[in-house]
Amino acid sequence: MLRALSLPIVLARAKVPLHARTLTASAPKFPVKHQGVLPTSQSPVVATLQFFNSVTGGAGQIPTYRVLDGIGIPIEDAEVPEISEEFARKLYESMQLLPTMDNILYNVQRQGKFSFYVGQYREMGVLLWRGFGIDAAMAQCFGNQDDRSGKGRQMPMHFGSVENHFHTISSPLATQIPQAAGVGFALKRDPERRDKNVACVFFGEGAASEGDFHAGMLMASTIPSPTIFIARNNGFAISTPAHEQYHGDGIAARGPGYGIETVRVDGNDILAVFNAVKEARRRCLESGRAVLVEAMTYRIGHHSTSDDSFAYRGRQEVENWKKIDNPITRFRLFLESKGWWDEKEEEVLKAKLKKDVMTALKRAEALKRSDLRDLFTDVYGGEEPWNLKEQREELARLIKKYGEVWEPWRSELKRFRDEGKKLAD
Repeated sequence: MLRALSLPIVLARAKVPLHARTLTASAPKFPVKHQGVLPTSQSPVVATLQFFNSVTGGAGQIPTYRVLDGIGIPIEDAEVPEISEEFARKLYESMQLLPTMDNILYNVQRQGKFSFYVGQYREMGVLLWRGFGIDAAMAQCFGNQDDRSGKGRQMPMHFGSVENHFHTISSPLATQIPQAAGVGFALKRDPERRDKNVACVFFGEGAASEGDFHAGMLMASTIPSPTIFIARNNGFAISTPAHEQYHGDGIAARGPGYGIETVRVDGNDILAVFNAVKEARRRCLESGRAVLVEAMTYRIGHHSTSDDSFAYRGRQEVENWKKIDNPITRFRLFLESKGWWDEKEEEVLKAKLKKDVMTALKRAEALKRSDLRDLFTDVYGGEEPWNLKEQREELARLIKKYGEVWEPWRSELKRFRDEGKKLAD
């Protein structure tokens, strides 16, 4: 009903010229008279005792940058990025692909076809956008012989891609944050990549409660590195709501404490995120320093297949968020207002994506796992260490002894491409 009523408004307002508004950085202002400055820090010396608890210089919260309102209409004075119809359609199709995969893979995991699925990791969308492909994602989840992320040795949803410059996801919380600061510093030291590339790291607001968050921010600040820290604040660290995670003004409030330029953006507004991250990258390259982006959103799904989010939040709350502030619906309404999308194309796209995902799923299920010998490869460079050689040879002896006579092993070995026969030298 909302869409039917709002569509004429969208079409009407789309004709109104939009005024540009740049992203700016500001610091809190203390309107007090000062008596010089401290020589070590240049901090103003004042006679008035004054405590503060806001980076905005007042009682208000850090503002959230937005381009589109909840029904896809550009807000007043917003800068709508200049994107082509082709690019906009590609954005939308990618946005639709990820939840299509989520829905199918959640059900597949419930059927016991692989061990784990986590909807929290939205970085799969980054890989899909870069051309990682549905087949590659399926191969990683099933751990089959086509899995180039880890040859079946990682948990599902722990993607990695050398071709797409994507460091493998690891389960320990927040470890990627200081790693990213180090990557940014390495890029800055490389003459061929300096001023061309930045490091970018994704994490949730729960990970920002870990010490590694502060270590990474401090490193990127004191040893300047072109690193974009993207905090996905979806309101929950698994079952812990955001208001129990911190008392301050979100994650963005922490950036200025490290001397890092920061912006808070509406994470459900793809055009706002596009503008903010594009500007963050420009500032990273220009200054050689880090930028923090806090994307405000809401986690619709469960954290993972090990989580039942309705144990700590109401179903109606989730349903309300789906209807009121759905990022896919918001962008679709924007596309419709431009004449770039319609109901028929929506039906065709959803059918196509479901078919593509199911085709990749069936293919991944049918493939065997990688060689069992790969369990011992890629751990160290150069010659195989003596301890790994001993373990590999011990497993080979056990398989030779029990592999043909013990049914559980016999059936399991057939699932590997080499059936365990390549273990021995």
